[in-house]
Amino acid sequence: MKNAELKFVDLLRQYRKLKPEIDAAVLRALGRGDYILGEDTCEFEKEFAHFVGANRCVGVSDGTDALHLALLALGVGPDDEVIVPANTFIATILAISCAGARPVLVDCEPEYFTIDVESVERALTTRTKALIPVHLYGHPANMDPLLEIARDRKLFVIEDAAQAHGATYKGRGCGTMGDIGCFSFYPGKNIGAYGDAGAIVTKDPHIAERISLLRNWGAKEKYVHTVKGFNARLDTVQAAILRVKLKHLDAWNEQRRKAAKRYDELLVGSSLKLPVVASWANPVWHLYVVQSSDRSRLQGAFDAANISYGIHYPVPVHLQEAYRDLGYKRGNFPVTESLSDEILSLPIFPEITEEEQRRVASVCRAG
Repeated sequence: MKNAELKFVDLLRQYRKLKPEIDAAVLRALGRGDYILGEDTCEFEKEFAHFVGANRCVGVSDGTDALHLALLALGVGPDDEVIVPANTFIATILAISCAGARPVLVDCEPEYFTIDVESVERALTTRTKALIPVHLYGHPANMDPLLEIARDRKLFVIEDAAQAHGATYKGRGCGTMGDIGCFSFYPGKNIGAYGDAGAIVTKDPHIAERISLLRNWGAKEKYVHTVKGFNARLDTVQAAILRVKLKHLDAWNEQRRKAAKRYDELLVGSSLKLPVVASWANPVWHLYVVQSSDRSRLQGAFDAANISYGIHYPVPVHLQEAYRDLGYKRGNFPVTESLSDEILSLPIFPEITEEEQRRVASVCRAG
């Protein structure tokens, strides 16, 4: 008899537990009829800002728009360069392109997979206007050296915290250390909507006001447009769902940490290279990523065992057809390229059981 499917992220399992709370919140929002920039959007913005330790939060339509609007709010555009890690999801790079600026890619460091500070220093030019460190897989980037570079060179820092809701760096919340922090609430995130959603956080009220305009066609009041903006607002019904989930996020992150620790213990002595946590990091384990020298064999073993997995990410941005115009080639970012050939993300979500993790570990050892 075939083993039952173990999903990479089981969103239905979470919904079934929260169903009474979620359904009631959605019905309340529907009953009020304030579907655009309604009460739940306003309240969620306050609650999420408090959660991460920011002064202001502005809800937007998704994580990519959060990055795009952040760049525009800081005046980043044509003739500007933005330094960004090659080891990230393409959305980080697309946001730079949408702002009209040039993405300047740099390699990641080999232990934590986040942006390599020395590579950033080598990539600086007179056209550099901003840095976008990515808190990858829920593990913070090494922020202090990057913030020092930014201060010395008068650069903006936009944190891509799309995978790091609640993660901290030396006690500081991811997303709160730079000029702007950008979050995605894609359904599979540590806190996810039931559709697309995102947010920016900042300590600067002027930046928050600018993004509030940009997300709403450039209008502070209806039909009065002070800047050229976009339709990029956080949906009120999604905000109602996120408000429910935010109450559980601390507990969910702790469950992820326990699951990661259990994987660490179960996989000791295996042929896999396990993730490493920096002394200055308190990650939230959006992903648990291992490295295998024979990944195709491991993939086959998971497929046979009916266990889902992920690869984040199989083709680096600089080798994507969409970014051939940047002029990079294979060999430019050796750490990122090596990782793309070996990484594999194991199933991890707050509700995963010890029995399920043992099942995953058994396949890892045999595969």
